[in-house]
Amino acid sequence: MKYAKLSILLGVVMLPVPLLAQASLPALASAFSASPAISGASFSADTSVDSDPVLTIKKRVDEVRVVFIATDKHGKFVRDLNQGDFNILDDHKPPQSIANFQRQTGLPLNLGLLIDTSGSVRSRFDFEQAAAIGFLRNTIRPKFDQAFVMGFSTESQIAQDYTDDSGLLAAGVQKLHNGGGTALYDAIYRACKQKLARQESGRPVRRAIVLVSDGEDNQSEVSQAQAIELAQRAEVILYAISTDDSGLVLRGDRVLQQLADATGGRAFFPFKMKDIRNSFAAIEDELRSQYEVSYRPADFEANGQYRPIEITAVKKELQVRARKGYYAPRQ
Repeated sequence: MKYAKLSILLGVVMLPVPLLAQASLPALASAFSASPAISGASFSADTSVDSDPVLTIKKRVDEVRVVFIATDKHGKFVRDLNQGDFNILDDHKPPQSIANFQRQTGLPLNLGLLIDTSGSVRSRFDFEQAAAIGFLRNTIRPKFDQAFVMGFSTESQIAQDYTDDSGLLAAGVQKLHNGGGTALYDAIYRACKQKLARQESGRPVRRAIVLVSDGEDNQSEVSQAQAIELAQRAEVILYAISTDDSGLVLRGDRVLQQLADATGGRAFFPFKMKDIRNSFAAIEDELRSQYEVSYRPADFEANGQYRPIEITAVKKELQVRARKGYYAPRQ
């Protein structure tokens, strides 16, 4: 059987040549160019393999994927909603079209656990380590999820690289020792760039950072805005657990809230020791209670500019949490 090959962005579609037998390659190219679904495509013919004509169509597909959470007025997850239950605005306009909507409860995780080891978190450090180990053991599924452990103070260090082995991850957490300054933004930036940056593959994954810190940065070379921008570009959701036990709302708490809000995550401020474990449990539950929508934005331009996203529920009593926006790719 002879085939004509259609290559569109990430996928390759093979069509039997007999189905196209009545059309010449130029005619096919003209026909595909006229199609609204792939207008602006480029074409080339390849007849080098056994003289079989191969038609290659290259088209940039501008599609945005957003993971989000819906909760009721009591803060409980609502897991049985459909596409029609939400309104979506991209750059203040409804999408041109919705490509996909689904409840995402079982996607593989690529998870980074970032633990602040600076001197300012000394008082609860041992308990935080134990709670983090319990979280990893409950969350990471063997042969399915992947996680890494990074400790950071003045500098960041990978204590355990990507693995699905909870024992190795626990050992990585136990290796961490506190002391030094706090380069929080540098740690987030490095984790996103080196470990979580989006790579197109046949295995869709959910990317998340769980950050345990007091939020007080005093050593970073990159800014908070740069750390947030890279997390947004990498499609990373950031969850933060504060290590501050003063009972006051400090500057670091506001930083953690801003990091979480910008990426569609959540910040926790446990005052009692046991609340730290509850915070990890809430993150574990949330990672299995998400929705995902893919859509094509209206009036899209590949200009590298920031485009805000707003997702709201039709029912006013429901709350939606999603990342605030994204950066369009450059042409």
